Amino acid sequence: MSDPVPAMADRADACAERVLAADSVVLASHIDADGLTSGAIAATALERAGIPFETTFEKQLDADAIERIAATDHEVALFTDFGSGQLDEILPHHRAGAFDAVVADHHQPATAEEGAEPPEIEHHLNPLLFGIDGASELSGAGATYVLARAMEREGVDNRDLAALAVVGAVGDMQDTDGGLLGANEGIVAEGVDAGAIEEVTDISLYGRQTRPLPKLLEYASELRIPGISGDEEGAIRFLSELDIDLKVDGDWRRWVDLSFEERQTVASALMQHAISRGVPPERVNGVTTTTYTLSAEEVGTELRDVSEFSTVLNATARYERADVGLAVCLGYRGEALEEARTLLRTHRRNLSEGLEWVKTEGVEQADNLQWFDAGTRIRETIVGIIAGMALGAEGVRRDQPIVAFAQENDEELKVSARGSGFLVRDGLDLSVVMSEAAAAVGGGGGGHDVAAGATIPREKRDAFVEEADRIVGDQVD
Repeated sequence: MSDPVPAMADRADACAERVLAADSVVLASHIDADGLTSGAIAATALERAGIPFETTFEKQLDADAIERIAATDHEVALFTDFGSGQLDEILPHHRAGAFDAVVADHHQPATAEEGAEPPEIEHHLNPLLFGIDGASELSGAGATYVLARAMEREGVDNRDLAALAVVGAVGDMQDTDGGLLGANEGIVAEGVDAGAIEEVTDISLYGRQTRPLPKLLEYASELRIPGISGDEEGAIRFLSELDIDLKVDGDWRRWVDLSFEERQTVASALMQHAISRGVPPERVNGVTTTTYTLSAEEVGTELRDVSEFSTVLNATARYERADVGLAVCLGYRGEALEEARTLLRTHRRNLSEGLEWVKTEGVEQADNLQWFDAGTRIRETIVGIIAGMALGAEGVRRDQPIVAFAQENDEELKVSARGSGFLVRDGLDLSVVMSEAAAAVGGGGGGHDVAAGATIPREKRDAFVEEADRIVGDQVD
């Protein structure tokens, strides 16, 4: 057996041995695309190993959630896509014998109070512990895949699970620099070798498998082109001027329906049009990227392309239907997939309405960041996605991070922060911003350098903004 991430191999082996020795396992995972794929990878590996387990998904791994997990009375608690940042809450249960904790995560580990040792457990699998960037090089699903490979015994080959690991990584926005990098590349290579993944250079627009060509171009947020982006008539006019038959029986074809030569013709014309309208060459070059498709999925469906697959998953658990997302990840189609598609339509409508609300209401401006408070108008489970979509939209700056608030409950606010790659390169680390600013007002937070979140008392919003603004200023000055 090869090691997809050699630096993590010894720790992965130790974690695998502990899981394989368990009489039973409670598997706890996060609810986003990365968390769902992490849970599905772990569930499949456990099933193939013949280990009894039950699965639970948590929106937030707080003290109450850990109490619920401890009450399930299993020998091992396996945490995927969270747990590293909550080791201080997990440790008391671990030490008391409520469960033996195993964590496969990629978020920032919990820090110690000044002068104290940081909380740690023996079976902690996190790329950050081995010099690997958990925000850009390995996701929670990737860390769980490394564990699943280490759990292989005679007759078991878990390399097909690389497909889900790639969905998780892309869902966690780790492909924003032209494709997956670092430790993720090893997982992609294993998936390609196993026949589970196809890796090709293609147009970078979302919806290649499912959107009719005019909609593909009209909704292309990746490359805003005057006269085409956000302009249905402009997109149709552009396509109609090409010397290609782009319709079949009066219906527009999709990108996936085009031949290689036809795709080249459309992409070349699109780049020429963008340059003629003043789009900077470096942005035009980004119209092509490394793309990933799942070989086992039907061509032309939303599960064939990893970006669309991850969106389907986000549309399930964020609406309290993690069971549906897990079922889809585990290969169930039929009723599960139809329910996921229904949730996806609702998700897209809510995202569109939420983004329109932000554009209409605008954002508040601090010295070093911008922010908005959606209250109950945007679900707290999707406010972070909308914040990321709003960056660079009309009236929203791209050169500052954005912080979004939504009501979590009567006492608390959910906070989501989003940045960009170039801001991170300038020193921005939103994980630190959310963690320290939340702690300053009696809340808790964490995440990644480019995307992070927190939960704070409702009445502390303005104090939180002030503290977060100060920290951002210190980071990027």
